[in-house]
Amino acid sequence: MRAALFVVALAASPAAADTRYLIPYVEVGQAIGADLSTDDVVTWTQLAAGVDAGVSSRQAQGQISARYERRIPWGGDLVDQDMLSGLARGTVKITPSLSFDAGALATRTRADIRGAAPGLFSDNSTNVSNVYSVYLGPQLSTSAGPAQITAAYRFGYTKVDAPAFTGIAPGAPRLDYFDQSTSHLAMASIGTRAGAIAPFGITLSGAIERDFATELSQHYEGEFGRVDVVQPISRTVAIRGGVGYEKIKATQRDPLLDSNGAPVLDGNGRFITDPNSPRRIAYNTDGLIYDAGVIWRPSPRFELQANAGYRYGGETYFGSLSWRLTPNSAIRAAVYDGVSTFGRQLRDGLAGLPTAFDTGGGAFGQQFAGCVFASQPATGGAGGCLNSAFQSVTTATYRARGVDVVYSRTEGLTRLGFGFGYANRKLYAPPAAPGITVFGVTDESYYAQIFYARALSRNSEVDANLFVNYYDSGVPGMQGVLGAGATGTYQHRFGRIGTMASLGIYTYDQRNFDSQWSLQGLVGARYEFR
Repeated sequence: MRAALFVVALAASPAAADTRYLIPYVEVGQAIGADLSTDDVVTWTQLAAGVDAGVSSRQAQGQISARYERRIPWGGDLVDQDMLSGLARGTVKITPSLSFDAGALATRTRADIRGAAPGLFSDNSTNVSNVYSVYLGPQLSTSAGPAQITAAYRFGYTKVDAPAFTGIAPGAPRLDYFDQSTSHLAMASIGTRAGAIAPFGITLSGAIERDFATELSQHYEGEFGRVDVVQPISRTVAIRGGVGYEKIKATQRDPLLDSNGAPVLDGNGRFITDPNSPRRIAYNTDGLIYDAGVIWRPSPRFELQANAGYRYGGETYFGSLSWRLTPNSAIRAAVYDGVSTFGRQLRDGLAGLPTAFDTGGGAFGQQFAGCVFASQPATGGAGGCLNSAFQSVTTATYRARGVDVVYSRTEGLTRLGFGFGYANRKLYAPPAAPGITVFGVTDESYYAQIFYARALSRNSEVDANLFVNYYDSGVPGMQGVLGAGATGTYQHRFGRIGTMASLGIYTYDQRNFDSQWSLQGLVGARYEFR
């Protein structure tokens, strides 16, 4: 709570260009959960320790919110549980031309897109996995005469715990569980602006990317090189076009099969890789790529790009909108299309989050699994959503297409965030691989989230979080899953001691199952070391 109130003051302060804070804390709370569908009631005590910290200066911008929680049940079906959650994003300028960028994430999310859709992840929810991800790398931006040179390297690592019962009906096709992956991305470009050496701007760029997942020994290899031209046609409008060559190849091995032809599973329910199987091609493309579009920039606060072209063997459409509506609010929208993997999509989503973000709305464990809103939209943009990556934790390579829209506003004592989007995936797998059921399957999801917070005084605050999701797996015989929920929290601080009271309600409707409703409440106290 102290960090949230500090961010409000920071955003309004004229000295926000050079500030920092560090707030470690310990917390104790008593919670109750009620399954409104079965009338079961459980209670537990939660003990937590965490830290909220941030820095904003000319050399560094960053924030971390990390929390470890231990839940101690008071009878019933609950079990002792440890949870680690947090988000960190930062960038450090080492020299005027060289910087270092990093981010880390720990959260909980749904595992199987077909299964249960709990939203309050602090109870014994089914179909939930712990997710841990980190990325880091240097970035170079310099000039040589009229040319601007950029280069970057990004390393990523993602780990997902296997879920318990997913809530899938008996006899449904078996899907694999993601384990861990590492990724490497190296990219570089050199270009000149319009009028420097020609009436148009021209840029040469290229990238090499590798991704290695342990499950079924999956490998992703991609590289491209291209040339892009930008031609201004007025003070606010320019047209652009680009052409290049791209090569992508994704491969994997087969699962080990038993005498009945079914995949053999390890103790966590994951497929065991057959070390003697051939390396099969899941996805392969090689050839010319091209696209063209328009750029509209009527002011330094507004930019719209819209593009269409040919890539991945067919038509592609992509674009973006960045708009700082007022000094305290911003909106960001993106239409995307690309071949990806879960580890790479989460890495890039994490890299797109702001270095100053709002930490409210996470009393029941769902924090940082959806949209993350900027606490300083005037300088850090609107924020970003991770829903498109988390719609399902799939092990397959896939083509991801969709749209994300995020709006953030921080003005006076009020903070507001709104995000929504649509995500579509076409999953790729070797068509002849035994035990694989996702070949050619297309899954999709729709999502929306609203966050509202208001400081009632220097020592008190209320916040509310509303979210809704719809998931459709595309697996034959499987139906869509709808989930929605709302949480609210009141906080009051007495010096270093803060108190809180939270209430959350959630429902999901899984076809062929009864609708599930749950209610949770929490009262607690926090001591801050400051």
